[in-house]
Parts: sequence; C-alpha cells; structure tokens
Amino acid sequence: MTVSDLDLLHAHVAGDRDAFAELFHRHRDRLWAVALRTLGDREEAADALQDALLSAHRAAGRFRGDSAVTTWLHRIVVNACLDRIRRRQAHPTVPLPDGARDADDSTGGVEPAAPVRDHDTAMVVRDALATLPVEQRAALVLVDVQGYPVADVARMLGVAEGTVKSRCSRGRARLAILLGHLRTGSEDFPGVVGVPAVTPGNPGASHGVRSGSGRAQPGASQEEA
Repeated sequence: MTVSDLDLLHAHVAGDRDAFAELFHRHRDRLWAVALRTLGDREEAADALQDALLSAHRAAGRFRGDSAVTTWLHRIVVNACLDRIRRRQAHPTVPLPDGARDADDSTGGVEPAAPVRDHDTAMVVRDALATLPVEQRAALVLVDVQGYPVADVARMLGVAEGTVKSRCSRGRARLAILLGHLRTGSEDFPGVVGVPAVTPGNPGASHGVRSGSGRAQPGASQEEA
C-alpha cells in the first residue's frame, strides 16, 4: 500500500530520515517544471528549488493540513521563484546561456523541453513569458502550462480565485499581442505544449488543462498584477 504524502510528512517530522526524500522524489518533476518555466533559467530554477526544499524541510512541523501536501510544496517553490525574480529585477545580471550547466547538475528532474525543430518557438514563448509581471507569469505557468485548477493555484499563491483568473486573463492578453504571429487558427503554439493560442477575451484551452481552469469569468477580480 502506498504511503500518503501526509503520512510521509508526518514521518519526516517524527524523525524518519528517508521520508522527506521520498516525498520530494514523488513530486520533483512537476516542482522542477514549475521552477524552470517560472524563472526561464536552469541555474536559477535549480537554486530556487533547492531553497524551497530546504524551507519545506525545516517548516514541515508547521504544516497545518489545510491544503494538500503537494499544494503546500508548490506554494513554497513558487514563492522561492518569485523572490528570485524580484531580486534579479532589483540587481540585474547577465544570465548564462540556457543549458550552460550540465544536465546532471540540478535536481534530477526532467527538464520540460520542446522538440529540436521547435526550439526557436519555445525560446520566443519563454522570452514572452519573461516580460510578464511576476504574478501573472506564476499564475499562467501553474494554470495554463502545468494544468492545475484555479482553486489549487489560488491556494498555492495565497490569493483569491478571482485574482488568479484576473492575472491569467491579463497575462493571456499580453501574450496574445506578443505571440500573435505564432497562432495558427485555434491550435496551440507549435512545439510548446501547454502554452495556448489565445486572443484577448478568448483564452484557449491548453493540453492537459482541466476544462474551464483559468478562464476569466464575470465577477473575477480586476486586480492589476
């Protein structure tokens, strides 16, 4: 019988030295994907994920159980990424070319990557995401790229569901302007799984995203993020 995430977290708090490693192993690929797509840089993503896991390791005893363990982990990872983005904006540096670090020199997670033929398109989309305000970028990565329901993303980010919908809507509108030349009818941008072809006011559904997740709806918060 598979041990639940919550049981592993409790075991870790009780002193089991292997429990947290098992918990991380279960979720590392999705956590790594969120970090990489939010930051757009392998080295930054690896450092942010390491910071987040150290924080989670130390804070496990304070987990209240008011959300799923995986939601709690994602929230810590996203916050670590947003902290790095804000520090990077305050102290700009020249980034190393993507892939400068060896593939084994990070988390062991699988890096989300486009096929070689679509690498240029993937880079254009990544650059476009990087221009979004950090809150919009985080919401879009979680909802449209990773496919989490809006309710889960709201818990990860610690905001209202309407705020998540508003951030996604505004982010999609900006991407539609920046990436409109990549659209082919109603299809996704080629080679970039999970990044929808969108037009202002008509967000498309990405591959793997639950029906309706991330759609702006009447009454959603109009927060400018």
